[in-house]
Amino acid sequence: MRTELVSEPGDPARPNEDFASVGLPACGQGGSVVVLDGVTPPGDGGGCLHSVPWFTARLGGALTELAVSFTDVPLAGVLSLAIARTADAHAETCDLSHPRTPQATVAVARWSAETVEYLVLSDAALLLGAPDGTVTPVLDDRLARVPRERLRSAAEVDGTLRNREGGFFTAAADPSVAGRAVTGSVPRAGVRALAALTDGATRWTETFREGDWAELFALVRDEGTRALVERVRLLERADGARAFLGRAKPHDDATAVYAEL
Repeated sequence: MRTELVSEPGDPARPNEDFASVGLPACGQGGSVVVLDGVTPPGDGGGCLHSVPWFTARLGGALTELAVSFTDVPLAGVLSLAIARTADAHAETCDLSHPRTPQATVAVARWSAETVEYLVLSDAALLLGAPDGTVTPVLDDRLARVPRERLRSAAEVDGTLRNREGGFFTAAADPSVAGRAVTGSVPRAGVRALAALTDGATRWTETFREGDWAELFALVRDEGTRALVERVRLLERADGARAFLGRAKPHDDATAVYAEL
């Protein structure tokens, strides 16, 4: 089995708010991939004493453990348990009801001898590569369907869109949000390899339009996860006129995990 992981902060002077892991249980049967993209809160940080990296490390660590130890629990249930465990870790010190409490987008894959299960929440991405070369993207497109003008006001996003019907969902402090994730499973024989990515890495396809999902997957497979991030950085630096980036941050934390099953 081959696995490869890269995670690079968008700004070397700031902590990386992404999280990534590969879980391989001691029994040697199956494994998991977990990728989180922490949501940077504007302004006061939402009444939480803890940083976004603290949150993603806690949630990601719980997801990694539970995904490989609770193999009989569907991934939505695993995410729900991980959110609850993380919320319990700071419920007594922080206002977890605040819409800007630390939160993250999520992509998880778990495989056994028979199946590959998947879960995606918000704008992380999971790509499934079949033996015949077909690449199937697993995406949660609710954020992409929100009109861009409705994302300009932090107050409107908090009040009407974040973790609300008609908006988009992220993993914060409410375990029930796990039921909003895109989930499913496919036969293990139908997946030769998979890739999980935060939106800082998927900029190659979604922002700069350098290639489709199959071409992004081929780049990672043939040249590695670091090659993908390096190309994204080159494209970001070349976009001085912000023809592609628009109002987005010039560099984002970028994480990519690749696993050949």
